[in-house]
Amino acid sequence: MVTYKGLPGPVLTDHLSREASRPLYAGGTTFQIGKIEMVANTGTYVDAPFHRFEDGADLSQLPLASLARLDGVCIAAPHARGLATGEDFLEGREVGGKAVLFCTGWSELWGSPSYLRRSPHLTAAAASRLVSRGAAIVGIDSHNIDDTDDKTRPVHSILLRAGIPIVEHLVNLKALPASGFRFYAVPVKVAGMGTFPVRAFAEVP
Repeated sequence: MVTYKGLPGPVLTDHLSREASRPLYAGGTTFQIGKIEMVANTGTYVDAPFHRFEDGADLSQLPLASLARLDGVCIAAPHARGLATGEDFLEGREVGGKAVLFCTGWSELWGSPSYLRRSPHLTAAAASRLVSRGAAIVGIDSHNIDDTDDKTRPVHSILLRAGIPIVEHLVNLKALPASGFRFYAVPVKVAGMGTFPVRAFAEVP
């Protein structure tokens, strides 16, 4: 799996295989212990403020209330209408205290070379509006919430400076209603790291 161009995919192996464990236990008793070597930006992951800012909260400092059982809104922003999602997409939407997920349809390209091209993203103005309206967490179904042609990464900078976690590489957002669901994207608590994979999911009544 490669989720960002230039980063290596994970390596999944046995640390202890069942066969190697046989001599360590009673007859018929075996165990498997797995090992994963990976960069933090693998699969669907959460960015904490530390990812962008040295003085920002790391994974161990993110409050659970910003990651779990959040009321969610899913905003349709189809990439066929343009790659940039501006603040106009937020008109009439209540985002305060909510998980705000942008469904662009780009995840349909997941696993193909096209997925890693310049992809749908938010504008700086949209990020600022999300901050001013008090969004709790923001996610997108593409490989970067920023325009990758802009090396200043304004959306990461605006959201993470405000303490708002970011979820990238989401999939299956088209299965969600526009509102009325609960969203979860909880990483492990690791001090000194700003990004980690999550199993993001929603509860839909």
